[in-house]
Amino acid sequence: MLKATKATVDWDKDKNHWRVRVQVGEEVIKRTLADVPQGATDDVLRHKAVEDAQEEGYEVDPASVSILH
Repeated sequence: MLKATKATVDWDKDKNHWRVRVQVGEEVIKRTLADVPQGATDDVLRHKAVEDAQEEGYEVDPASVSILH
């Protein structure tokens, strides 16, 4: 599993869903978290970002996940 540099979760107000960006070196993987409600807590968002990255084959340290509201 590749170790990611960082991950960022933010709300896409145009599409009404959360999106996660996982950075691995210069590469950025973008995914949506469509099943997560807008009012989700930071802990839920952080967990989902880590889980999503793992499904894609990347290891993300939960402490490196930034949540942008």
